[in-house]
Amino acid sequence: MTTKSFRFIASAMVVAGFASHATAQNMSEINIVLPEQPANLEPCGTIITNVGQILSRNVVEPLTVIDPKSGQATPGLATEWTQTDPNTWQLKLRAGVKFQDGTEFNAKAVQFSIERMTGGKVNCSNIAKFGAAKLTVEAVDDLTVAIKSDTPQPILPTLLSVVMVVSPNTPADKAVNDPVGTGPFKLVSFTPQTVVLEGFDGYWGKKPDITKATYVWRPESSIRAAMVETGEADLTPSIAIQDATNPETDFAYLNSETTALRIDAGFAPLDDVRIRKALNLAIDWEGLAQLFGDDTKRASQMVVVGINGHDDKLAPWTFDAEQARALIAEAKAAGVPVETEIELIGRNGIYPNGTEAMEAMMAMWQDVGLNVKLTMLDVNDWLRYLQKPFPEGRGPNLLQMMHDNNKGDAAFTIPIFYTSEGSYSTISDPALDKEIADALAATGEDRTNGFKAIFNKVHDELALDIPMFHMIGYTRVGTRLDWKPDITTNSEIPLANIGLKN
Repeated sequence: MTTKSFRFIASAMVVAGFASHATAQNMSEINIVLPEQPANLEPCGTIITNVGQILSRNVVEPLTVIDPKSGQATPGLATEWTQTDPNTWQLKLRAGVKFQDGTEFNAKAVQFSIERMTGGKVNCSNIAKFGAAKLTVEAVDDLTVAIKSDTPQPILPTLLSVVMVVSPNTPADKAVNDPVGTGPFKLVSFTPQTVVLEGFDGYWGKKPDITKATYVWRPESSIRAAMVETGEADLTPSIAIQDATNPETDFAYLNSETTALRIDAGFAPLDDVRIRKALNLAIDWEGLAQLFGDDTKRASQMVVVGINGHDDKLAPWTFDAEQARALIAEAKAAGVPVETEIELIGRNGIYPNGTEAMEAMMAMWQDVGLNVKLTMLDVNDWLRYLQKPFPEGRGPNLLQMMHDNNKGDAAFTIPIFYTSEGSYSTISDPALDKEIADALAATGEDRTNGFKAIFNKVHDELALDIPMFHMIGYTRVGTRLDWKPDITTNSEIPLANIGLKN
């Protein structure tokens, strides 16, 4: 049996629940297959890939939208904005907008959504993008809102692209799986098998070509690719390089994702910088790259080229197993418990060949004398380790991550990972906190140089993480769709941007 035949059979077996596209009445309905099931559909968590790809700009909409080509903030639910003082921005809101439950969109709704995001009663991943900033919101009039920060926020309009506005009828004190927004699609159902969205007739903007979208999830890249090839699905946003074999349907694109491992620096032996450097030096980076494709680029920092603060001159770690062994021996002689077990925590379906990458890296660390054991988790359990409060009773660990920054500025990255209060941070360094605060408050060249200095310090002096690769994405798009991926595809797939070919 050929590989292609096997993929066709596997596809047919797992997608029996999909309706056929054969009848004319559902030609405007599409099926999308994702790599993993969303942990939830809480709109405050759209920075998580499998949540954002369903909800963002479909069910819920942000105040601003980032242009993928320029990286600049453009109008969303806010149409214009003015900085009235270093700490305050005033926004004009779009008129004539309604939520999917019939409620009017206005300044009070924006105030509610931001206060719900920042209030601490809902576990909100999106708030991580604001770092330690404290926001105060005032409804000036029905369609004007003033947002004040306790520290200067020169790029607040860009940051507001992660503020998803929800109906004031949304519970303010608990996460939801039935979000109500202003987007062109409303949520119809969310089950362990599917998510279904249908067009919202009261949408303020242009009516999309798509009338209904059904999402399912399959972890195997080959099966996702086969589902699109056979017509059982119309789109899968992520396939492995070995499955991107059809130039008519498979598109490679430079996305904004950086793969990495976060080092939990609060536990021995990971609290010793020599061990953290040894972890980076022990990896055969050229060999590992074969899992990701020839077009991927080695990473030395957690943002891609084109993001303000990226330092082109910062060189990635090289492979030097002997130096790694020497650093481990030096740490052991100094009393560091290098034999302590380190848990490598991976996430199923995080990116194509992700499990294979973790298995390879574990073997390389074991080869230089570190006691590393791999645990693969589904997204719900993995999220517990990603964001504070971290699980009690954990020990030294390395966390597999893929960080997305397509917003044009390192402010969406540095505070989350490297400040004492950062949502993903495992360190507390007051001097680094001060350096980061100064960079965030700066503008122009001072801001760029400040971010570059931080990335250099994090990499060369502190070795706080293990940057892997800036990723190339591979997407398979069915022949009846008029759509191609771009830098934002890993965080959102706006259905309104998908056309249907005749």
